[in-house]
Amino acid sequence: MAKSTIGIWLKDRNNVYKQFPVNPEVINRESPFDFTPVKIASLGDIIIPGERGLKKYSFSSFFPRDYNASYCEYEDFMEPWKWVEQIEKWRDTRLNLRLIITGTPISVPVFIEAFDLEPEKAGAPGDIYYSITLVEHRPFTAKELITDSKGKTTATPVKQTQTAVEKKPTTITVAKGDTLWKIAKSKYGDGGKWSKIYEANKTTIGKNPDVIKPGQKLVIPT
Repeated sequence: MAKSTIGIWLKDRNNVYKQFPVNPEVINRESPFDFTPVKIASLGDIIIPGERGLKKYSFSSFFPRDYNASYCEYEDFMEPWKWVEQIEKWRDTRLNLRLIITGTPISVPVFIEAFDLEPEKAGAPGDIYYSITLVEHRPFTAKELITDSKGKTTATPVKQTQTAVEKKPTTITVAKGDTLWKIAKSKYGDGGKWSKIYEANKTTIGKNPDVIKPGQKLVIPT
């Protein structure tokens, strides 16, 4: 099994976690910032800084047909076309997701901006190669314009009902002798919540929740 400390996950609103089975060689992150050039008499050109643009994350890899310990991050992953179906469903229904890259501080809300495929390269029958671009989702905050008695106008965020802050899920590495019940007891204080961990890690664990293997990396849902 691959021993990478990096895992690339997408999570949807229903707490469905999907880890990409093969890590890309490179993950690109764009973080644009707006600058406006202005020409001023006697000074010439100056630059006025604006606002930060939306961050973008892009990478290319492939969905393998068969497991290979030299590059696959886990066993029992979805079939390549099932992966395509899942990602296109997320994109087409305009769901905002959360991109989580374990081993890094990256945990950001995103939309799928682009998803391009190259089915079956020569020498790799059944594999599907892809490129994906994820763009940051920046929630809109409505502001109210308030003018004071002196005619000064300020923009104040409109008060909204407070929502719970989403916690970044943690991951653990299965040790010898571990069971889902034992892990749930340790993390939640209730072994009966083992199914919550299983549902978030079906692609890693496989069909039998009673069999987990040392070295597997499991997401612990919040």
